Amino acid sequence: MTTLPIVTLLGGSCLLGSAASAPRPTETQAVTVVVSSLVSTTSTVKLYFYNTRDGFLKSGKWAFSKAVKPAGKSEFSLPVDLPTGEWAVAITQDLNNNDKIDKNFVGIPTEPYAFSNNVRPTLAAPDFNECKFMVDGPGKVVSIVLKD
Repeated sequence: MTTLPIVTLLGGSCLLGSAASAPRPTETQAVTVVVSSLVSTTSTVKLYFYNTRDGFLKSGKWAFSKAVKPAGKSEFSLPVDLPTGEWAVAITQDLNNNDKIDKNFVGIPTEPYAFSNNVRPTLAAPDFNECKFMVDGPGKVVSIVLKD
């Protein structure tokens, strides 16, 4: 008879232990990305959101991406919910709608592009630290001017 209460106690403590170590939900914050100076008011704009240094600007390594049709306007605002922490955004506008960023023979994009913090690289692609911004509270606005 004494084994039943001990088994119950052990089972209950295991359940409590697993509940205490369960991952906490990630807190997100409302961020608005404002993109201006679009070259085309009809071509799709793609936004790539990164939250790691290692994956920055590597194909498929973004945390998520969004595609926006400008609907005849040269500027748009995109509200997103981002987990708190460091983020960077890379933007391209696909002028010929071939679903890729076209580049010249040296590898420099021939279609409009931009980065958060309005970083304008000269000889090499920027790194995460140059483009990062901190999401640490509600109401963050990230303004990016598209480079022609």
